[in-house]
Amino acid sequence: MPSPVDDRPGLLIRDPYQFSDMTLIIPPALVPCLECFDGEQTTLDLRQLLVRSTGSLEVGELETHLTDTLSTAGFLEDEKFEVMRQQRERGFVDSPHRDVAHAGSAYPESPNELRVVLDDYMKPEGDAPPSSGRILGIAAPHVSPFGGWGCYQAAYSALTPADRDRTFVILGTSHYGEPDRFGLTRKPFLTPYGTAPTDTAIVDELENAGNGAVMMEDYCHAVEHSIEFQVIFLQHLLGPEVRIVPILCGSFARSIYGSGMPEDQPGTARFFDALGNLAARQGDNLCWVLGIDMAHMGRRYGDQFQALANTDEMVRVAERDHLRIDSISGGDAQAFWDQVRENRDELKWCGSAPLYTFMKAMPQARGVLRRYQQWNIDEQSVVSFAGMTFADGAAK
Repeated sequence: MPSPVDDRPGLLIRDPYQFSDMTLIIPPALVPCLECFDGEQTTLDLRQLLVRSTGSLEVGELETHLTDTLSTAGFLEDEKFEVMRQQRERGFVDSPHRDVAHAGSAYPESPNELRVVLDDYMKPEGDAPPSSGRILGIAAPHVSPFGGWGCYQAAYSALTPADRDRTFVILGTSHYGEPDRFGLTRKPFLTPYGTAPTDTAIVDELENAGNGAVMMEDYCHAVEHSIEFQVIFLQHLLGPEVRIVPILCGSFARSIYGSGMPEDQPGTARFFDALGNLAARQGDNLCWVLGIDMAHMGRRYGDQFQALANTDEMVRVAERDHLRIDSISGGDAQAFWDQVRENRDELKWCGSAPLYTFMKAMPQARGVLRRYQQWNIDEQSVVSFAGMTFADGAAK
């Protein structure tokens, strides 16, 4: 991303997987040189580019400094990076819990401060339709709570103290995982509130049934926020030891950018069936939580226009979002996926995989939109999201 430091212009580089904890700012004159580190060009190509950029033949020291800096930081695919990656992944596997990752940045790390903030977020606002009876599940954002608190409130206000005895199957967007893969972990989730235990028996069942589609002890859990944010709201409302089944849903990219349906992949179909069988057997003991965002529009996300929430192009985006929400609410998985695949999901929904997974596992679910929002994540880019509840349509 462009450097946010006024007196240090250039390109900022960091590792979202956190294999490396370094951050570098590459000066503007050296940014074109990064294209030389593509696995095909040689040090001679880099040297020639530096000569043209600097106008000097004496670039050996600069070449070495740039290469060594990138390598030491873990930003080249070399032996140093591989050691960092293995250490991080082994550290996650060996840890007794999934450690807190976003406290202190996305929300307060002090439990008392967090309680005050979430109490404020959960104050009733607006005229969202009331829930009737015990719900099957909810869909809430995974955007930073301070940006999407209205939709978090709309979704989580449907839960009651009576839900405390249920196990919450959390379907989160896997921002870093492989396509057509489901990331599982047996680790309990540690947050400022305490430790939320994971139902390992259910995880074992899903691992065995989803052979070929499951990544066990998926490192992506260590850095992913889409489940962590749901856990803190569940703990806030129902207590720190709320039982969870955390599942990261990788993008169904083969279907979106290629052909066929997600379940055309045998492993994906088996995992859908395993979730459906689990739901049928467990019944009301389970509650589903979907950590999803919707459209991602504007310059940050590759569009050529400046996006401003609820104006101009974003009005049309809202109309298209609501068409998809209508399909979800009606339980029409085919219609929803046809809408996602249109123009290769030019709305860039960051939650289509968890939603489709839920719809295939729970075809009887019917949804109610409780709140829809758009939020400028920066001055030129917008994310949309919603708070929804789901009930058993067959029971009506």
